[in-house]
Amino acid sequence: MSESPETTSPKTDAPEFLEAEPVPPPSAYGGRGVAGSAPGSSAGNVRRAWMVALLADFVQWVLFPVFLGGTAINAGVDLLVAFLLVRWMGWHLAFLPAFVTELFPIANFVPSWTLAMWIVTRMRGSKT
Repeated sequence: MSESPETTSPKTDAPEFLEAEPVPPPSAYGGRGVAGSAPGSSAGNVRRAWMVALLADFVQWVLFPVFLGGTAINAGVDLLVAFLLVRWMGWHLAFLPAFVTELFPIANFVPSWTLAMWIVTRMRGSKT
């Protein structure tokens, strides 16, 4: 029996190859690079990160009775601060002990976010 052309080779309209657009360098889309690398923090981001770290430590000192019991407010403040600092400064290992320290109720007296920012800015300054 003779086979019809429709059953032997189905015709597709797909091209033989796909063309890809070139991938822009990391600096072209905000500078978010590999974890641990300096993401090109601008002076404004560094200033904002310092203000958030100082404000968080100050608020936890002034409102100590509110933050004493390890409340959800304390955890929320620390999560927000950690998110903002990593977003603006990029990931740095100094943020991890700062966050862990903030989990303990009495450790809120230690200005851990300010210390972490000091370490991050000093380390980045020495690399350039």
